[in-house]
Amino acid sequence: MATEVKQPEVIVTKSTEEKLVEGSRQFWSKNSKLIVGSGVVLALLIGGFIIYQNYFKAPAEAEANEAIWTAQANYKIDSFRLALNGDGTKMNPGFLKVISKHGGTKAANLAQFYAGTCFLQLGDFNNAIKHLEKFSTDQLEVKLRAAGSLGDAYAELSKYEPAIEQYRKAATIFEKDEVNSSEYLYRLGHLYDKMGKNSDAINAFKSLKEKFPTSSHGREADKYLAKLGEVN
Repeated sequence: MATEVKQPEVIVTKSTEEKLVEGSRQFWSKNSKLIVGSGVVLALLIGGFIIYQNYFKAPAEAEANEAIWTAQANYKIDSFRLALNGDGTKMNPGFLKVISKHGGTKAANLAQFYAGTCFLQLGDFNNAIKHLEKFSTDQLEVKLRAAGSLGDAYAELSKYEPAIEQYRKAATIFEKDEVNSSEYLYRLGHLYDKMGKNSDAINAFKSLKEKFPTSSHGREADKYLAKLGEVN
């Protein structure tokens, strides 16, 4: 009797690709609703953002820019009160009206800077501080001027510590602007002198001499140092 030969058992294994496909199908089966829902939400968010930018924000910015330009023109000719308050017409609302009516726009933010410096020129130092502290910018030249103006307002109110902080910032934030940077470093030195902080005043004037030797204040730094008893 012939011996029955058994066929070897074939064990079928799934390839890596097949496993990935099957795993993907299972994942999709379990999570398809969530994925589709998330995609819809994302699409709505993107669509809403585009609509907001094009149909709400852009027109609001344009309207605010139109409102601010006359006030800027008055500011340039030192008509600070008119620049602040306008004349009651639609064409010349003034910086304060731009701030209240067009809040959230770039023009309204810029109006905070202008309003603060207008109040500074008019001797209303508390309102100057109020508006300048609300202003923000990434433009170093303007940031320098805002910090320096804040320093002036605080100094006028005899709030010397915050004045020092702002003068320091103004003197170092954008040193390429030698005229304004040297000016606020000079004011810092004199404020220290007024406070009786002799060594700090000397350091400020030495820094003025070293950093801005060709500026008008830098050329006179030795004179300021001599008054403080610091002689080369």
